[in-house]
Amino acid sequence: MRSGAGILPAKEFGADSLALVSTEDPLDAMPPARVDDPVDAGIIREVSRDGRATLGDISRNVGLSVSAVQARLRRLEARGVIVGYRAVLDAEAVGRPLAAFIEITPLDPAQPDNAPELLEHLTAIEACHSIAGDASYMLFVRVATPRDLEALIRDIRLAAAVRTRTTVVLQTFYENRPIVPAQENDAAPRDR
Repeated sequence: MRSGAGILPAKEFGADSLALVSTEDPLDAMPPARVDDPVDAGIIREVSRDGRATLGDISRNVGLSVSAVQARLRRLEARGVIVGYRAVLDAEAVGRPLAAFIEITPLDPAQPDNAPELLEHLTAIEACHSIAGDASYMLFVRVATPRDLEALIRDIRLAAAVRTRTTVVLQTFYENRPIVPAQENDAAPRDR
């Protein structure tokens, strides 16, 4: 559950504006919004593929007017279906070509389960996932060199009192794929 306040882009005031907004949300206790409308699903597909697509581009691809697309986008943002827009960077170009997955397990099973909070300050950690299995969490990290990876692992162990198991990524075939809305028949077994 999110709470407190934060600085977020203020779409109403232009792309370069920021606004202080409350992140306390009474809807946090509600289940995530589902996308059942095929037109909304089309808009989401377009934005997921290209976050910089213009309203005109989206409008042409989904068959609605620009104003209708804009209204639907605002509604999807307000409902929390679209939670943000971001640039996807080339890791090598920004000096972090080495990627790895790090499983972490508490040294003492009785210790508080607060590893995500204890590791939040380590900017080389791109993602932290709670997982099922022997480990408690799976981290995805990006660093510049093997020496930097070694230092990061040491920092993780010290900060969270955890045991680690690291797998270095040799090659990535795809990532940051667009998320498309699930269809009702996605979960159904398929005959082959």
